[in-house]
Amino acid sequence: MTVSENVYQAPEANLATASTETTTLSMKEILFSFKGRIPRKTYWYSFLGIIVASFVFMFVVALLTGGNETAISVITLIFYIPLMWVSLAVQVKRWHDRNKSGWWVLIGLVPLIGGIWALIENGFLAGDEAENRFGKPTSL
Repeated sequence: MTVSENVYQAPEANLATASTETTTLSMKEILFSFKGRIPRKTYWYSFLGIIVASFVFMFVVALLTGGNETAISVITLIFYIPLMWVSLAVQVKRWHDRNKSGWWVLIGLVPLIGGIWALIENGFLAGDEAENRFGKPTSL
């Protein structure tokens, strides 16, 4: 042991800090992929777009079919399949931003409390600022 060495000094550690770099997702990745993360703003814009697209689509279908309920039902069912995919993809990426598995989307199936929980987690609570196990944060 040398005289200049302090045995009571705390050991130094070079801890790796999480990256705060961001990544950018294309509209196709945001709407159709289940990988990555999206912030609250993108989440809200996505669901606003889904709602507007649904109303416009239903209005156009009603005009084109002349109010034929059977035709409206069949066309709407066909439209809602990709719409559900987009909705699930956006929600999964938002759960990823909260550093939780995409399987948390199933919390919405719990009556009453599940929808409230999902709304609070996804719509109002901030995601991880740094990189987490699902990737880097997404910039708009």
